[in-house]
Amino acid sequence: MPIVNLLPEQLYTAAQTRELDRIAIEEFDIPGYTLMQRAGQAALDLLLECWPRPGMLSIFCGTGNNGGDGFVIAALAKRQGINVTVLLVGAEEKITADARLAYEAALQAGVSIKAFNKDKSCLNGVLVDALLGTGLSGDVRGEYAEAIELINASGLPVLAIDIPSGLCSDTGTVLGVCVRAKYTMTFIGVKQGLLTAQGPAYMGKLHFADLQVPKAVYQRVPFACLRPSLSQLLNALSPRSRDANKGHFGHVLVVGGDYGMAGATAMAAEAAARMGAGLVSVATRPEHVTAIVSRRPEIMVHGVVSGQELEPLLKKPTVIVIGPGLGRSAWAEQLLQKVVQQTDVSGQPLLLDADALNILSEGRVVPKPQRDNWVLTPHPGEAARLLGCDNAELQADRFAAVKNLQQRYGGVVVLKGAGSLVAGDESLTLCDLGNPGMASGGMGDVLSGVIGGLLAQGLSLAQAASLGVSLHARAADLSAANNGERGLLASDLFHPLRSLINGREIDCG
Repeated sequence: MPIVNLLPEQLYTAAQTRELDRIAIEEFDIPGYTLMQRAGQAALDLLLECWPRPGMLSIFCGTGNNGGDGFVIAALAKRQGINVTVLLVGAEEKITADARLAYEAALQAGVSIKAFNKDKSCLNGVLVDALLGTGLSGDVRGEYAEAIELINASGLPVLAIDIPSGLCSDTGTVLGVCVRAKYTMTFIGVKQGLLTAQGPAYMGKLHFADLQVPKAVYQRVPFACLRPSLSQLLNALSPRSRDANKGHFGHVLVVGGDYGMAGATAMAAEAAARMGAGLVSVATRPEHVTAIVSRRPEIMVHGVVSGQELEPLLKKPTVIVIGPGLGRSAWAEQLLQKVVQQTDVSGQPLLLDADALNILSEGRVVPKPQRDNWVLTPHPGEAARLLGCDNAELQADRFAAVKNLQQRYGGVVVLKGAGSLVAGDESLTLCDLGNPGMASGGMGDVLSGVIGGLLAQGLSLAQAASLGVSLHARAADLSAANNGERGLLASDLFHPLRSLINGREIDCG
């Protein structure tokens, strides 16, 4: 039966997933071993869909419930005539309750179970990682680390059970060493760490099975984070009336573009226009006016040499985006100071990106950096400066970092990167779209314009940020699907962005 890979919106921590397990077993009378059998069957179904003739399965099993899932897979595969070998990591006497039942069933089915050794020559076919589940709390050590290194060195395809062994299910960080899987089959609740930080690099393609756990169980446990679909997010945009005019769709002012960085401002402005903003203007160095107008004549471009010259331009826009190509000069600081002063009085929505965030982190230009009418869009380096920590510390727990940023600065914060996170006062969403081709200059500038264009059309800060991040990432996926990830430019996103904002090409496969 074909696997239908529909990931739920709700994402969970390890503790929340264990609570789902407990409620299903203790309060809904589903035996733990029954859940284990369902997990093994779902995993084998996926394996045989991905590799219809595996030839041989080498299943690495630990002594806990993750290993129990592996024993179930082994028994089921053996009964289908597939050549199976189980490599047991850990002492046989340590195998726990339900896993013990699965272990005995595998032996009865005639599965060969051997103690793990580092002999790579015995591996063949498809490897199954059933070593460690979600309970890992420290770095992987000893035989488990050796087994993971052997799996990764084998060059063979890998199916990871529930989560790649060695990956922290709560943060997505690698705990010493981690299995690199081709596919991951996760159960009952999707673990949030699979979809951000290092998770996407190690899980391969993610599949999910709820193991027939009743919906009432999920109603009992709060989720950690939401992964809303792009089609759902687009519902925030109302259809346009037939008698609409440009005044109905807001005015975005993009401020930035110091010497040598006019392109960043131009791309942000064009992105806002492609989102459907009624008017888009730019305030930049006078030397850049001709270049930006030549690139996109629909943009109104003003040359300003000081904060004083910028001031009269700040009252008309619906939303102000500052930061793309802004730089760190005295000119940049004057412009940011004027923008913050104006929006502090008017309440206009404001988006800070790039060097506007770096200036903010210094605490001089914006002495009271806590407000509810702005969106901050830092990449990890900028976010670390805003929090006064190093990049590695921030990336070790992106969920905690984005929450800390929001609590410290207010408004809505977008923490960019693999699995971008959007935190509002009472919301946390994760975008699992996007690809490595986005690691190129200008992508953040386009994103700032995308969100600015959505804010201009009346979306709330959280709506505009979540939708903007998803549109931006999906546009990059469409462009990469057509021409590959290498050489993907930020300006390549404009054409798919227009299609996406109009409800086309949103299916993510």
